[in-house]
This record gives sequence, structure tokens and C-alpha cells, in this order.
Amino acid sequence: MTERERERMTEQDAALAAAVRAGDAERVRDLLDAGASPDSAAEDGLPVLCTAVATFAYGVAEVVVEAGADPDRRLPDGTTPLLRAIESGSPAVFEAALGAEPRLRLAPEQREELLAAARGWYEEGPAARLRRLTGDPGPVAARAVREGEGGTLTEYAVGGRRVRDGHGAILTALEWAFRILTPPAELVARAVRHGDPEHADWSASEWTLTVRRSAETWAEVVAFHRHPDPLPRLFVLDVFGMHALTGGLTQHAAWYEREQLQLLGTWVEVEDDGAVLARLLRALADEDFPGSEAVGLRHAGHADARVRREVPGLFDRPLTPQAAGAVRTLCHDPDAGVRAAAVDALADADLAPENRLLLLALLTDADPHVARRAAHATAWGADRSPEITEALVRLLDAEDQDVRLSAAYGLALRDDPRTVEAYARVGRLDRPEYEHDPRADGLWRWKLRNAPSG
Repeated sequence: MTERERERMTEQDAALAAAVRAGDAERVRDLLDAGASPDSAAEDGLPVLCTAVATFAYGVAEVVVEAGADPDRRLPDGTTPLLRAIESGSPAVFEAALGAEPRLRLAPEQREELLAAARGWYEEGPAARLRRLTGDPGPVAARAVREGEGGTLTEYAVGGRRVRDGHGAILTALEWAFRILTPPAELVARAVRHGDPEHADWSASEWTLTVRRSAETWAEVVAFHRHPDPLPRLFVLDVFGMHALTGGLTQHAAWYEREQLQLLGTWVEVEDDGAVLARLLRALADEDFPGSEAVGLRHAGHADARVRREVPGLFDRPLTPQAAGAVRTLCHDPDAGVRAAAVDALADADLAPENRLLLLALLTDADPHVARRAAHATAWGADRSPEITEALVRLLDAEDQDVRLSAAYGLALRDDPRTVEAYARVGRLDRPEYEHDPRADGLWRWKLRNAPSG
């Protein structure tokens, strides 16, 4: 290698260290593709992977590890980048640093070292461990953070160090990576420890208990539906939901579906917690439970609005007279969320005058979310009467662009000659949220249908 080539590599490595420090994953990828070493040292002499770990830059860590950075490299203080990732308490950083085939790659003593680290941080708690390690008597700062779609975390800082509280999720993922079958009861306890279904520890246990497909695991998880605390019961329902999403991937999907439906049908009759009952009703709707309408009618007047919000989803279309009556009542509910859920079903009801009058009223509901849902449902709905069409025209004056878009789309579906003008009043639709929205293509499709023949 020539001196110039060595200089060029040094320049690339320095640029890589700067890009890692800035958290610029795309720049990091470009530099690695150009020849920078994934094991380059940062200004502190440690590998750049350690910089990514310390700054919670999990996207950067993933790029560096994929390029060949060694997560198991022993550092001067006796740690490794992977061990530091575990200590960070960030599940996303840990997953990025874990590397390929850890069960085959790591010796038994290395695996135990990593497990012990994760277990120690989890059991002591990050705030207490930080205070002990830093010896700083000052207050421990705490703030909520979210890592992509991986759930919420709390980040603690004291004495110049920061860690997050996802050690339960890390321990769960590490055990599964090493194919350690942790008792389901322990995984449930980790899930509910923070009392937050959005926490990363919850989602990690949920995923692990879903992929551990066995009759024994299923039975132990299901047993928690009788737990006196509502949180474990809610967790069981989340595992059910994940099973439903991934069940088609296994040859035993039909067995799980039968078992789940049978349990849900009996459970809903005895559940008394509003949050859990609402989630139960949603699960029954998602699973097309055969007796869903009867369940919905029984809960249409429930005291908890969260439960009432789920009732319209239990009614098949077209609505029966009993279901239609319940939906009309829910459209008058004092809770805006209930009205928003009911209006979707109302738009699919028959064209009775009382339904039309109620739908017209909901289009101008005082709650913006209800009005938005009503506009969307009306646009797609079966009612093509002049009263509804003119109501859609009036909605083109709404301040909410989403309402104007629904109104324009409703006119397009009705082949109304004012469609071109309506879309002109909607405004620009080049934002990401409209990229796959069929309403954004309404004008184009209207023109195709109404183009002169020949």
C-alpha cells in the first residue's frame, strides 16, 4: 500500500468517525462503501460502533455491524461493543449490535457474561445502577423517548452517563437468541413491570411468547386471563393479536384460532375491567366471532366509553334492525370517540330518512375527529341522495383539508359535474400521507370514467 493510499484510508476513517458522531447513517454507509473500515477508531480510541452505542444511534450501529464491525471485540476496559449496547438499555441499539448467529458465534462463557449484564441492570434498575456507578449524589434526570416502532422507554441521566430502561426487553431478546426458554410467567412479569403496554419490555415479551409456538407455552400464557390484575389480562390479548397477525405462518394456525375464539367467547362474559373488555371486543370483531352482534348489543350501553367505542365494529353489514337502532343511539353518545366509531356503521346502514338526518348532523359535529370520520364515511357511503350530495359540496368550505378531500372524493364517486372544481378547492395532495390514499386519485378516475368516447 502506498503512502497516499494510507493517507486516503486515514481520511476516510476520520470522516467515518465524524459521520457516526453526527448520527448520519446514509453518510456512514457511503463511506463504508468507499472503503472506510467499519472498525475505525473514533477520537477516544474506541471503535466507531461504541460511539453509535453511546449516542443511541441504532441506525448507524446497524450499518456499521452489517459492514463487518466486530461487536465482540474486547476493549481496554474489559467490555465489548455488544456488552456496552446491553448496558445502554436501548433494545434498538442492542438488536443492531447483536450481529449474526450469536448463539453459534459466542462461547458459553461469553453468552453468560452478556446475560448476567442484562439481568443485573434489569434487576437493579437503571436509575439505581447509574447512581451507584457514577457516585453522583445529584438528581437523576428522566425523560420519555421512543425508538422507532419499538415502543416507549425512559432515559435516565446522571454523572455524565445516559441509559434507557429497556433492559427487560434486551434480556428477553438475548435469552431467545440463545434459545433459553424462560418461563412464560417471568416474561409476563417483565411485560407488565412498567405498567405500560407501549413499553419496549411489553412488546419484547409479547413477541417472544408469540414465536414460541407450543401447546405448553400457549396454556401458560392463556392462564393469565384469570389474573386479578387487569394488566396481565390485557397482555394476554396482545399476545392473541400477535398470534393472529403471524398465525398463518405456521401449520397449527387453525388450532390456535379455534382455541382463541373459544376462550374469547367465554372470557367476554365475565370481564369487568373497561380497558380489557374494550380490547376483548376488538379481538372478537377482528376474529369475526359468530355471536358478535349479540355481544355488541349487550355492551352498547356500557358505562365505559372505551367499551362503547368498540361496539359498532361488532355489527356485520348490512346492519340488522337491532344493530341499526344501537348504532343510531351511539351516534348521540356524549363521547366523541363513540360517535366517531358509530358514524362508520351508520353510513353502511339502510337509506332510512332518520339515518340520513343523523348523518347530516354528524357532518357538522362539534368534534373535528367526528366530523372528519363522518365526511369520510359519507363519501364512501351508499346514500347518493341530493341532500347528501349537497352536504358534500358545502364541506368544500371546511378548514380541514382531509374533510375537503373526502367531500371531493364523494362527489367523484357520484360522478358529479362539480368534481374538477371540488378537487381544485382541496389543495395540494403531494404530502406523504396521501401517497397511497385512494381519495387522492379520485379526480383522475373520474376523468377516465367521463372521458368522451371515441
